[in-house]
Amino acid sequence: MNYDVIVIGSGPGGYVTAIRASQLGLKTAIIERESLGGICLNWGCIPTKALLKSAQVFEYLNHSKEYGISADNVKADFSAVIKRSRDVADGMSKGIQFLTKKNKIDVIMGTATVKKGKKIEVKAADGKLTTLEGKHIIIATGARSRQLPNLPQDGKKIIGYREAMTLPKQPKSLVVVGSGAIGVEFAYFYATMGTKVTIVEFLPNIVPVEDEEVSKQLEKSFKKVGIDIMTEASVESVDTKGDISKVNVKTKTGNVVLEAEVVLSAVGIEANITGLGLEEVGIATDKGKILVDKFYATNVPGYYAIGDCVPGQALAHVASAEGITCVEKIAGLHAEPIDYKNIPGCTYCQPEVASVGMTEKQAKDAGYTLKVGKFPFSASGKASASGAKDGFIKLIFDAKYGEILGAHMIGANVTEMIAEIVAIRKLETTGHELIKTVHPHPTMSEAIMEAAAAAYGEVIHL
Repeated sequence: MNYDVIVIGSGPGGYVTAIRASQLGLKTAIIERESLGGICLNWGCIPTKALLKSAQVFEYLNHSKEYGISADNVKADFSAVIKRSRDVADGMSKGIQFLTKKNKIDVIMGTATVKKGKKIEVKAADGKLTTLEGKHIIIATGARSRQLPNLPQDGKKIIGYREAMTLPKQPKSLVVVGSGAIGVEFAYFYATMGTKVTIVEFLPNIVPVEDEEVSKQLEKSFKKVGIDIMTEASVESVDTKGDISKVNVKTKTGNVVLEAEVVLSAVGIEANITGLGLEEVGIATDKGKILVDKFYATNVPGYYAIGDCVPGQALAHVASAEGITCVEKIAGLHAEPIDYKNIPGCTYCQPEVASVGMTEKQAKDAGYTLKVGKFPFSASGKASASGAKDGFIKLIFDAKYGEILGAHMIGANVTEMIAEIVAIRKLETTGHELIKTVHPHPTMSEAIMEAAAAAYGEVIHL
């Protein structure tokens, strides 16, 4: 079985890569050991957003009187919420099946092992072995929940993100270890559904990759809805012997014992590269990642890697972009390397968080003289009308040339708004040009224009 391109893994990196390869006239196959769509579609991005939407609807109903509407005895059916999330994921997976058929991509189910000579051995569920050969082999195997020795996941009392999406019943109490995107999204979901949630974060701020002002605002918003937050704290051990787990947390002032039905380990991910046969082929790795060049070629000709299994931002849209760049280069198109300084990051709790480029601290440390503009949603007419006044838009400009160095947003719908900044940074738009870009009124997006105007002393509504 010979192909031009064989893709191992069908997540947002793998299936997008395969479709683009097929569009370019390359005979293409995907090898997938579980479900089309990979972790993102089946156990990550998509089903979590379904859970978060259910939580948001529940939150609206519980605060309906603020909108002049009475909704009495509102109850959440936890199992129905979980079922809806799984149904959404299943529907999307079927959509990927349709796209692979439409693009005449062969889908081979099984576990892949790369071999020398641009060959792949595939072991099916029944143990049957098949050998494929391809001119170009692209590894897109993604990542899984990181396991820590002091947080051994048992799938019941200490869980990862997969179990967090399919718990048989809602826990009364939950400790979330780690406050990256996965941690805060599940914290918001469970807290909104009625679970008592505590976040434990090792670093001084939650969502630590974000601008410090955004982190402080999210902490304030979370505390307002009853989420307890412990920063500069670490989980030393968990005693799971009884019905209630005892979580030993080390803090600056001493050790504290928290009690919780369930502990969610959200301390990051690790690449799925073990057992792939990389060592046999001679593919170079470092710190658990496959090393690649700017067009995703490994050190062994004919073998490539993209997505969470290579160094860089572990984001679905990054994996997709890397896969497209990789196959366009293979096909002989004029491919440009990805600008990793202009990749948006989004977190879908409420309020949402979105950012691109440098934080204020990073820009100062890089030696820039800055103009910083900030516009709070409390001053936005649309935000007031929507009942979503938490948060702000913060824009960071190079004072000398007007370049937009970074954008940091927290509030309703900001994950939809960040793309404007990504596009105008790509086009090298200046602060003055952004101020003169007429935004529709009333919208949340007006705050972007107002934040730019604030940076230059021209803000109208503050």
